[in-house]
Amino acid sequence: MRKKWLLLLVVAMVAVMAGCGNSQGESQAGDSKKMVLYTSTPSEILNPLVKEFQDRTGITVELVTGGTGELYKRIQAESANPLGDVLWGGIADSLEIFKENFEPYTTTEAEHIPDVYTSPTHHWTAFNVVTEVIMYNKDQVKEDEVPKGWEGLLDPKWKGKIAYADPKKASTSYIQLATLLTAFGKDSGGWDFVEKFAANLDGKLLNGSSAAPKAIADGEFPIGITYEEAAFRHIVGGAPVGIVYPEEGTSLVPDITALIKGAKNAENGKKFIDFLVSKDVQQMVTTEFKRRAVRDDVSPTEGLIPFENIKLVNYDSNWSGSSQEEILKRFQDIMLGKR
Repeated sequence: MRKKWLLLLVVAMVAVMAGCGNSQGESQAGDSKKMVLYTSTPSEILNPLVKEFQDRTGITVELVTGGTGELYKRIQAESANPLGDVLWGGIADSLEIFKENFEPYTTTEAEHIPDVYTSPTHHWTAFNVVTEVIMYNKDQVKEDEVPKGWEGLLDPKWKGKIAYADPKKASTSYIQLATLLTAFGKDSGGWDFVEKFAANLDGKLLNGSSAAPKAIADGEFPIGITYEEAAFRHIVGGAPVGIVYPEEGTSLVPDITALIKGAKNAENGKKFIDFLVSKDVQQMVTTEFKRRAVRDDVSPTEGLIPFENIKLVNYDSNWSGSSQEEILKRFQDIMLGKR
């Protein structure tokens, strides 16, 4: 009988200890005061917003920066033991390829975010909206030489003088490539245009999304393709540059944030996503960062033309995402002269 009672006592003690251990573990997870952010967001936006989030919440943000493609592959490689909590930066197209590595989350701010700016499966939420433009240096391009659309970039006078980032390294540059294919036909028409465009690049590709607008503003290239916000920031900063919204049409694509599946600091990650799409931060998107916000209750960016005045192509993010590997391979072959 004594042995039986001792056995029951040991079992009870183990159960209590296990319960205490679980309770303590849950408390530690809930009380976590850190978050690991994987991001390709430019430092002029990243740094002030991360600081603001830390000041408001007391949560320390550990940064892992890099190109979007690099970060996606890192998240995929770490899927068995996720080391990051949130991805911020990059386009919805690419995330669709790696969707299984992200956790669905509906932000507390969803009431003021149109459905088009969130994933149908809630795997991502848009931070802002990106549209692609032609940018030119006014000191190097005469007014009567400014192209009205993508077709104008095929002019022989621009050979070797077009700033364009490698689409394999820069997500926005990939969007630009997919936009060109869409504008001229995803089949033969689009690729015919891309082959001519690639020939006019004359083998020159830049290393990142921000490299093209900087090179044009600095006068290293007279003309190029970039995203609207980057070009507009240079205009606001006093650079002698101009923007063209191509007459053939351009794309409108969300720049996103998403919760990494199995995140160790998931609750803090959710708070960060909510913070990015909160009303005051989204107003900063338009006033401070000169981007297009995703909320329906903030004022538009002063100086940017309304969406209704921009011709848009019928851009298909599902097609762009699912075809990315094939499109990049074909473009690389063209650049290497294999086609």
